[in-house]
Amino acid sequence: MAVIPRTSQGLGWLRPATGVVELSQCIIQAVPLTARKATGGSTEGAPFLQLPHFSESVVKKIARKKVRTFEDFRDMTLQERAELLEQVAGFSSDKVQDVEMVLGMMPSVTVEVRCETEGEEGIQEGDIVTIQAWITLKRANGLKVNFMDEASAIIAASKAIEDTMEGSGASVKETSAAVREAVQKVRSGSRLVMGKFPAPAEGNYNLTCYCLCDSWIGCDMKTNLKVKILKRTRAGSRGGLVTEEGPNAEDGIEEEEEDEEEYDDDYESEYSEDEEDKKDTKKKGPAANGKVHKKDSSSEGSGSDEE
Repeated sequence: MAVIPRTSQGLGWLRPATGVVELSQCIIQAVPLTARKATGGSTEGAPFLQLPHFSESVVKKIARKKVRTFEDFRDMTLQERAELLEQVAGFSSDKVQDVEMVLGMMPSVTVEVRCETEGEEGIQEGDIVTIQAWITLKRANGLKVNFMDEASAIIAASKAIEDTMEGSGASVKETSAAVREAVQKVRSGSRLVMGKFPAPAEGNYNLTCYCLCDSWIGCDMKTNLKVKILKRTRAGSRGGLVTEEGPNAEDGIEEEEEDEEEYDDDYESEYSEDEEDKKDTKKKGPAANGKVHKKDSSSEGSGSDEE
C-alpha cells in the first residue's frame, strides 16, 4: 500500500493504512471506533476505555482534575493515580490494582532512525537511501515481546552493520566496533529494522515517520524530519543539508489532499488533520537523511505484540 502512487484525484495510501491499524487496536481492546473522538471535552477518551473498570463517566470525572490526556495519566506516580481513582472515580484498592496491572503491560518505545546514502555524506536525487531504525520496546512489568528472537536479531543486525560499514569504506577496526555496538543493542532489547528506497527529485522535503501499534490505543507516535535532496552532479559533490524536527513540528509532510472524502462519517482518524495536503504534491517522496531520536515515547511498531 505504501508504494502505490497517488491517483489523478490525489488519493493517497496513508489514511487507509492508519485506518487498518486503528481498527485493529479497537477490535483487540473492545473499544468502539467512535470512542476515538474526544470524550469529556478535550480528553482523549479511547485510551482510557481500554483500562479495566473505566467508562466514559469516569473519564469525564478525572478530566475535571486536569488529567486530560492518557499520557498525563500514565506520567503520574502510583500514589497520585491511586488517590485520583479512589477519591474522584470511587475505585476500590482492588480496582486500582487492576488498572496498574494493565498499565504495566502497555509498551513504551524508543526509536532511533538514521537515513543516509551509504558511503556518502549527503543525498542526491536518484541515490539509494538506506533506512536504519533501532526500536526498543519496554514495559513496566518487564515483559519482553519482540518480532524477532535475540539470536536471529543479532545475526541480522551484524550483517546489516557490516554491509553498511563496508559500503562507506570503514576500516576493519571501525566495522568491528560498530558490530559490537549493534550486538549490545540487541541484547539490551533493541531490534534493527532496515529498508531502502530511491531518493526523489531535487528539493526540500518534510517527511513524517510513523510508529503505530496494532494492539494498544494511545501508544502511536510520529516524528517529523526536514530533508534537502541535492541535484545529481557528475562531480558527485554531496553536501545535503538535513535538519531534524521533533514530534510537534508543524510542517511535517502531509499525506492526504484537503478534498479527500472521509471513509466514515462517524469516525475520523486521529491523523486526519495531519494528512491534508497544503503544499505541492510534487514535493513528496520517502527520502530522509540524518538521525531522529525519539526518547521514551509510548508507542509500538505496527507489528506490536507480534514484534
